[in-house]
Amino acid sequence: MRFAVVIEQARGNYSAYVPDLPGCVATGSTIEEVETQIREAITFHLEGLREDGISLPHPASQVEYVEITA
Repeated sequence: MRFAVVIEQARGNYSAYVPDLPGCVATGSTIEEVETQIREAITFHLEGLREDGISLPHPASQVEYVEITA
């Protein structure tokens, strides 16, 4: 499965979330660390859904960059 992940810079760290998995979030000191943490969070989140007998969501979010001229 491949999920879109949003990584944002915060004060002194980075945070990440998965639009298709509400509540699935992570933080890290660096981009590399937050990427590792969000992978672990996704795995944990999906395992919890399986344990609860909930169907796994199909990734539906799409990420695109849009260029504008200011």
